[in-house]
Amino acid sequence: MGFYRNCLMLAGCLLSALSFLGSGVVAASELPPNVVIMMADDMGLGDTSAYQDLNGNSDESQILTPNMERLARLGVRMTDAHTPSSRCSPTRYGLITGRYPWRNRLKHWVLFGAQGDPMIERDRPTIATQLQDFGYHTGMVGKWHVGLRFRKSDDHPADGWDDADLKFPLYDTPLDHGFDECIITSRSHGTSGPKSNTRQNTSEQTVGPGHIEGRTAIGATGNGKQLVESGPNAYILEDLGGRHSDHAIDFLNRHLKNTETAASPFFLYYACNSNHSPYTPVDSIDGQPVKGESRSVAGQKMGEREDFVYENDVALGRLIDYLENTPDPRRPGHSLVDNTLVIFTSDNGAEKNRDTATGRWRSNKGSCYEGGHRVPFIAACPAAGIGDGNDETPGLTNESLICLTDLMATIADLNEQSLSSIEDGAKGAEDSVSILPALRGEKLAPRPMFYNDHRQADDPAACAMRLDDPVVNGNRVDGKWKIFFDANLIRRGIPQPFELYDLAVDPYEQTNLINDVQLKELIAHLSSVAERHRNSGGHRLAEIASDQRVAFNWAQTPFIPESPGLTLVDLRERFQNEEHSTVSVEAEGVTAKFTAVPGSSNYPARFSVNPRGVGIEGGAFKQVDDGESIIVTFDKDVIVESVAIVAGNGVCGGFYQVGEGSPLAIYCVDADIDAKDQAGILSDIGLLKAGTPLRLDSHPHYGVEAPGQWRLESLTIRFLK
Repeated sequence: MGFYRNCLMLAGCLLSALSFLGSGVVAASELPPNVVIMMADDMGLGDTSAYQDLNGNSDESQILTPNMERLARLGVRMTDAHTPSSRCSPTRYGLITGRYPWRNRLKHWVLFGAQGDPMIERDRPTIATQLQDFGYHTGMVGKWHVGLRFRKSDDHPADGWDDADLKFPLYDTPLDHGFDECIITSRSHGTSGPKSNTRQNTSEQTVGPGHIEGRTAIGATGNGKQLVESGPNAYILEDLGGRHSDHAIDFLNRHLKNTETAASPFFLYYACNSNHSPYTPVDSIDGQPVKGESRSVAGQKMGEREDFVYENDVALGRLIDYLENTPDPRRPGHSLVDNTLVIFTSDNGAEKNRDTATGRWRSNKGSCYEGGHRVPFIAACPAAGIGDGNDETPGLTNESLICLTDLMATIADLNEQSLSSIEDGAKGAEDSVSILPALRGEKLAPRPMFYNDHRQADDPAACAMRLDDPVVNGNRVDGKWKIFFDANLIRRGIPQPFELYDLAVDPYEQTNLINDVQLKELIAHLSSVAERHRNSGGHRLAEIASDQRVAFNWAQTPFIPESPGLTLVDLRERFQNEEHSTVSVEAEGVTAKFTAVPGSSNYPARFSVNPRGVGIEGGAFKQVDDGESIIVTFDKDVIVESVAIVAGNGVCGGFYQVGEGSPLAIYCVDADIDAKDQAGILSDIGLLKAGTPLRLDSHPHYGVEAPGQWRLESLTIRFLK
């Protein structure tokens, strides 16, 4: 009955412990481990026999994934692993940056369209830049889907797909975010290039750009958006599984054969297109048949979707075989597999809402119920104490709560390195917590964890937060508490709960306890925790943030609700009567300075207030427009919790910038900048050091989009402890 059902767990634990004691663990500081992260697309917890004992599938309905079972025997299987979102773009952002995706502009859904503006700014640390700093050679193959930017024929950044020239090197790719090499598809395989027999491959097609190597769309013909239709650069859906696997092995071979890299550890981010629809399994991978070869645990032949899931298993098996059969040049007498951290996981729950795909958990992809974000997570690295490397033992199982955002902190911990110093104003890995102790068999302490994108809500920008065994008014409340908040938490920073479950007794989320009067104090506590961790800018920032906040307001009807520790400062009259371009305001011991900067006009800049907020006189309108900007500084270190910008009858555009950091696109509380509604406060700007300017600018972000035309409604800061 599947992988773990027949295991003698006590004997397995004893064998694992004995093997570990004799394995000769090598300290990370002496020899940093290689790292491989392999992530499937839309693969649920029910889609692997490595979790059959948990997902409840029968032998007849359970797809057999022998290599996932094999990796679990070599290492550790995490049974409470989650993605930060129930969809792919935001989860990939979270894994790569160690930060919840809704702290970026994407409040729900995915990047849409052939371009999809980059979600990651140039100076944001990623798991790849971190490993480059640690001396790793970094590479990526497979699905990117956190944004690209093309170039126009004049070599400047393109506004979008329509003005992109595919013969020019792309302006922004994984190479700009820590990867030394990359061979990728831009997003889901069905929309990254033309599908045969369903879309015409023409100069005006709206899909593409096919395969990208580094900065090059290798299939570009020079005839508009048309791509080559045959040969090695052609985009063939049914070939992608084998192609990505070949590229992964090629990266490892190049690394080992190059004398400049062989002495260094490697990092490979291997993001499969399988098993996202359409189901296009490859015929074979490195001679191993795939199409038509999936089988149930009972030995029965399965369908096309299962073949596509099985493609992941075959690719994983090829990778493990390579690592087992290849000598490690840094550790004579050992193979690469001993000192390579191999992680297999998925980007969200299954795209199919059926038990055989999601297991017994409620719902699936696009939902904050467990089936939308609870995923497989299997890891092994014997030399680092993660499993014993013996595939004849059952391997370890750990029930600790973990999230894919935790990988940045975990890999830093594995290398005995520190994350960026947020106390000094640095950004990076704001929501990442090391799970290395859990991978080595320990139980992690409870901590809050968020999941977003809930299609069952009226507004899918809703989210859920999990916190186990919280202490409420000095008393521990046992349980695995999961509370749901409507979209106001993510869009406005205001917690409004509407569902509550105790997963300890109700793992399948059948009994909503939100109206249980006996849990009133618990609900208030969880709401307070959610507000603090949502609005502080990250779990790591929440540790140094106080409860004291100041909201500077210019709107006639402020949206900011009263709450403990919040001081609301009404600045409408002060700014309306101000003749100067700079206004200083003192509140609760901090002095804020607001400066109106003129744009292209010759008129002096001064502030202008209307019921929606503050703008600047001198441009085309009395809004912030025509190249105008507002610069804000403080005389103390503060956390900039949020900036509310209202477009009104204007345009949501422009950028914001902290000091000399990378600019990011402005989004507004009443207007969005993506295919779906991403409206909300400009949040999670982070710790602003005393004297460092925060610039809110109406200029186009890349110089090619529509300029901004908006007003500043409010700005909220939080003090440090």
